Amino acid sequence: MARRRKLHSHKKGGGKGYNRRSIRRRDPGERFLIVCEGEKTEPYYFENFHLPGLINVDAQGYGVSPPKLVERALALRRQSSRRRGRDPYDQVWCVFDKDDWNERDFDSAIRRAESQGLRVAYSNQAFEIWYLLHFHFYNSPMHRKDYENKLSELLDCPYDKSSPGMYGRLRFQQETAIKNARRLLALYPNPQPAVDNPSTTVHILVEELNRFLPENRRNTA
Repeated sequence: MARRRKLHSHKKGGGKGYNRRSIRRRDPGERFLIVCEGEKTEPYYFENFHLPGLINVDAQGYGVSPPKLVERALALRRQSSRRRGRDPYDQVWCVFDKDDWNERDFDSAIRRAESQGLRVAYSNQAFEIWYLLHFHFYNSPMHRKDYENKLSELLDCPYDKSSPGMYGRLRFQQETAIKNARRLLALYPNPQPAVDNPSTTVHILVEELNRFLPENRRNTA
């Protein structure tokens, strides 16, 4: 059984600089369960969106295949519902990459998740395409190892998948990444996630998280 890594950075709250004392604790905010294929990279990134009273992020990494990850997300949702008498999550997301997984399994995992009310943020080939889009628009197929090499060049230091600081380093380029990701996804009018290389829908999850930031919250009603 793959070892599950659950990361918590709730005390840090993403370092966005908001005054948490002014947020009423009785409101837990929008509750996200984000179940990730990666055990470190993705959970570290998404935990930075946690903001007490506004965005409650539970990001967990499991290191399993996309189909198994979807089943794990469904199990976590069921367990939470039984434990608390209701589903504590407003949104449940699965985050996984194409990597070298079987094309049929990859696409079927997406369909399975969506049919059960889960949402999916996928990347082909890897999550790092999302990081690269913070710098430039990329639409040429690259192996995921090339992503890491390119990131090392752009960051001017060796890229470390296990670094918890990527959100902070890229935060002020996030809008560029969202625009580039939208543009990239628009190249595939009839999406085939397993073969659309490169592609990502991570920006959709990021935009959803951003909706609950103080400056955007008035638009969520």
